[in-house]
Amino acid sequence: VNADRFRQKIRRFMIKNHMTDRGDSVLAAVSGGADSVCLLLLLHEMAAELGIKVFAFHMNHGIRGAEADRDEQFVEKICRDWGIPFRSRHYPVPELSGKWKLGEEETGRIVRKQAFQEEKKRLGFSGEQSKKNGQFRVALAHNRNDLAETMLHHLARGTGIRGLSGIQAVNGEIIRPVLCLERKEIVNYLKERGISYITDSSNLSDDYTRNRIRNHILPAMEQKINAKAVEHMAETARVLAEADSYLQK
Repeated sequence: VNADRFRQKIRRFMIKNHMTDRGDSVLAAVSGGADSVCLLLLLHEMAAELGIKVFAFHMNHGIRGAEADRDEQFVEKICRDWGIPFRSRHYPVPELSGKWKLGEEETGRIVRKQAFQEEKKRLGFSGEQSKKNGQFRVALAHNRNDLAETMLHHLARGTGIRGLSGIQAVNGEIIRPVLCLERKEIVNYLKERGISYITDSSNLSDDYTRNRIRNHILPAMEQKINAKAVEHMAETARVLAEADSYLQK
């Protein structure tokens, strides 16, 4: 992977989907995994070119004890090394999940949304003041494999066109700059640049439906049906998203 070509691919994708304008502040959600480390690196290296300010945010869900603390320290260290402003927040997700009578995944989603809004306020994006600061954006590190997993998950549970169009590149304040990349491209890029990342042990277990799709179903589709399955599903999702937006109009 040529680093410049790789960056240009992301930049073209961001421009095509109008993700940021000059003067915007982008809060990158960084777990410490390959996808989010790659996202942070790319935004950091393209910040001057895009005219954006980049901030890193890490959330400790209080689910994996010492491993979660290790993740937080890892992200804090790379931000220190790269000179990126860093913030982390702690939420007792298992406790809240019991209190709210919701699954941990759903609870995690709710508290993440709250955390992003609190960070938005902290960075000065509320009321009149925010008009002078450009726009506030939250960058998430979903890639094409996440998109394919989401499509299969929705398909299995029953869905319509919107559910099959998977994950959107832009959704309000949320932007997904690496949605044009497959997971293996990301891992290869980091390996080539000599940049380390961490693997969340909960991604390897089959406790969550999404992990069963990630660890078994998608690899079987790529190995036994079509090596470009993920790429083709991403293209189908794009076509369906266009059809959905046309039908909405």
